[in-house]
Amino acid sequence: MTSSSIAILLGLLLASGAATAQSEALDFRPGARRIELSPEEIQAASEIVISAGLSTTLLFDAALKREDVELEGRDRFELVDLGQTTLRLVPSSRVTAAETFRLVVHFRDGAAPVSASFLLRVHPVKAQPLVEIYRGRRTVATYQQEVRELRAELTRVKEENARVVAEHEAPVGLAGLISTGAMNENGVLGSNVSKVGFMDAEKWLTPSLVRTYRSTARVAVETKLAIKAGSAPWRAIGAMLRNKAGAELKVLRIWQEQPISDEVFKPLVVEAEAPAASVQGPFSLKLWEADGPRTLTLRNITFPEWP
Repeated sequence: MTSSSIAILLGLLLASGAATAQSEALDFRPGARRIELSPEEIQAASEIVISAGLSTTLLFDAALKREDVELEGRDRFELVDLGQTTLRLVPSSRVTAAETFRLVVHFRDGAAPVSASFLLRVHPVKAQPLVEIYRGRRTVATYQQEVRELRAELTRVKEENARVVAEHEAPVGLAGLISTGAMNENGVLGSNVSKVGFMDAEKWLTPSLVRTYRSTARVAVETKLAIKAGSAPWRAIGAMLRNKAGAELKVLRIWQEQPISDEVFKPLVVEAEAPAASVQGPFSLKLWEADGPRTLTLRNITFPEWP
């Protein structure tokens, strides 16, 4: 695919929703995730998402038998901090994406249920930071907080749905860019950052270039990649754009014409929502595959500035 073709494609990405959207369905909303344990029935182990180097804290509403906590692969965690009603976990760099660890806790008071099981699943870059586990009746305050969070999430979903509908109803090409407000008189700016950006060393991957683009409210990163001979095909299903201060841009979609499966360079494009005030780089772009250990990190990503 030529550079001019890529530029046209990026214009369409910044205006429409026809490209492949980020397909992760994991819940990383602000606030705590809640798990309720029923005393009347046997429950399947609840899944909790963890990630190497990131902290996940489990907060229980009853005291634990600290001596009876069972954690599979305990030596693969750099921190296991057990309190009277809390358990903080930080996996080490030795864990791999999609790997799972079984966790079993027992409650001190002997009331039902006497124990609870969890399945800790490793994600390449994200973790659920706080999980509240309720064994008994919850307070009114916790229900009120959950209602507030659900209302905020409903508002976010409605806004996202309105955006997607508007993009699908918009015309294509330059008319689409203009009609959706993705382009003004400054057009779409592009920049080659291959020399200043760099990629974490990967034995299975060969990088070619990195270009960045910016419109009025969107940014995009284009790279060309090839798989080294003998490596399995690779397709990105998740992406995260985060600056040094920890602020993330909202990734809207990832586009790949096809999985990267041979030594021929193929384009990959990530598009993110980026109002002018939020584009404070440099950024790191992390990409990961589905249920696999291979992740890709591009560092020192910067976007063009408006003239």
